[in-house]
Amino acid sequence: MKHKFARIFPYLKANIHKLIFGIILLIIIDLAQLIIPKLMQYAIDGIGKEGFTKINLFYTALGIFLIALLMTLLRYFWRIFILGTSWFVDRNVRQDYFEHLMSLSANFFNKIKTGDLMAYAINDLNAVRMFVGFGIVISVDIILLTIASLGFMININLKLTLLSIIPLPLLTIIIIILGRKIHHRFRKVQKTFATLSGKVQESISGIRVVKAFVQEEAELQKVSDSAYDYVKQNISLVRVQGMFHPSFMLIIGLSMMIVIVFGGEATMIGEISIGEFIAFFQYLGTFIWPMIAIGWVVNMYQRGTASMERLNEIFAEKPEIFDGKEVDPSIQKLAGKIRFSDMTFRYSKASPNILENISFQIEAGETLAIVGKTGCGKSTIIELLTRIYNPPKNTIFLDEREIYQILLKTLHENIIMVPQEIFLFSQSVRENIKLGKPEAKEEEIIQATKNAQVYEDIMDFRYGFDAVVGERGVTLSGGQKQRIAIARALLTDPNILILDDALSAVDTKTEKKILCSLIDIRKQKTTIIIAHRISSLQHANKIIVLENNKIAETGDHESLLRQNGIYKDIYEKQQLEEMIKEQK
Repeated sequence: MKHKFARIFPYLKANIHKLIFGIILLIIIDLAQLIIPKLMQYAIDGIGKEGFTKINLFYTALGIFLIALLMTLLRYFWRIFILGTSWFVDRNVRQDYFEHLMSLSANFFNKIKTGDLMAYAINDLNAVRMFVGFGIVISVDIILLTIASLGFMININLKLTLLSIIPLPLLTIIIIILGRKIHHRFRKVQKTFATLSGKVQESISGIRVVKAFVQEEAELQKVSDSAYDYVKQNISLVRVQGMFHPSFMLIIGLSMMIVIVFGGEATMIGEISIGEFIAFFQYLGTFIWPMIAIGWVVNMYQRGTASMERLNEIFAEKPEIFDGKEVDPSIQKLAGKIRFSDMTFRYSKASPNILENISFQIEAGETLAIVGKTGCGKSTIIELLTRIYNPPKNTIFLDEREIYQILLKTLHENIIMVPQEIFLFSQSVRENIKLGKPEAKEEEIIQATKNAQVYEDIMDFRYGFDAVVGERGVTLSGGQKQRIAIARALLTDPNILILDDALSAVDTKTEKKILCSLIDIRKQKTTIIIAHRISSLQHANKIIVLENNKIAETGDHESLLRQNGIYKDIYEKQQLEEMIKEQK
């Protein structure tokens, strides 16, 4: 069975020299710390003895100061080596986490909330880092200080040592019982934090919709309810932790009481000196620290393992879309010929067919238009062609190669899709446009924006191409976002370009200009257009009309009009709508 922390072991191994050096410094600090009680014993017992002078006290005090100074310096450096390493581990695991998310299929993100993923990346990774960093430090302290301080105590008085540790086995019982409860309750805390993060993220992302429908109070209540659940789970955890440390202090108090009673008596009858009694008490304090630290380590371990288990659940997720054994790495370029062969598809065995017996073909350099009512499967055809979902075997062919023979990387490099819902990053307009071609020259960017009919809009911005768009492009209109996304796609000059209703927010006049530009610049390259306005599809080499999940009609614009079917009916209705708008 794979260890829960197996993912962080390679990073610990890579920094093992830093960890070892930090542990050596810790050991030196702990040993130096154990010398101080002996020096104090020497000074106290020396007072009043013949030959013990003020200079002896000065040298003793100087020795204690120098040890304290050494410990101060070494404590700085062990933090750099050990806690610094824990931050590097945190960074590497966080990078692994993000890289793994990038490898997962689109369908995974349909099933999980963004807030949950954010909670994993923040709270859970922090808990793991705390265990890796402070867990190592405290573990070293526990082992070394327990053994060394116990040895010094026995050296002073064996009987007193045995009496003082009688209550301490109770700590083990507390650790076992309460440690399990902490683990269980911390998982619940992390789960409710993920829910709360999701609610907050969702409310902020949809703030314009919330305000448009005057739903501020309802959204506040949703966040408030999630926050209250988070508080309840934290209070539940605090109740256990609240029992944990006071129980420790009670047992420690019993131990100290025993030392005061029996140690004081031993001092009065001369079994041990006053200096030895004080040193014993200090060593007991040093011995008790690891006992307290055990509670902290257990607490961090339970939190760390609970968080690592949650992270491992994400790491265990496998991408549904991946390169199989049949891939041919020699295929690096796609000319653009596309063929669907008797393709029937549904999302799951329990769901109905989304597409039935779909067959069509377009040659490289041609333009295909897909028309149909909402929900008829237009976007599904595109999602299968780009392998957002896996199509049935031997149903989709690119350049007469079965789609599963083509590397995903090659597929995505040769096919660029512009969806209806545009995502722009909170960066400058220029950075958003050259996303797919970072090395693009300024003149290329300008030409792409002119072809997408958005250049004039950009020039109207205060800072032009350097204008920073808001998150998801909220500072732009829907039409501007779509045209910037089209410019971004045109800049990469893909062999296959797909516009999935990507002109829905653009007016008819501008849409025609964009499509005319596409005809001119993409004469030798394949283009697929999904649109509701038929007037924008008239130039397509082939048009397919979907109805009831099947291809109802196929042809070019003129031939489809002659068929007097669905296409002509849609076309005439749209013509009538445009005439009415013009009259207004």
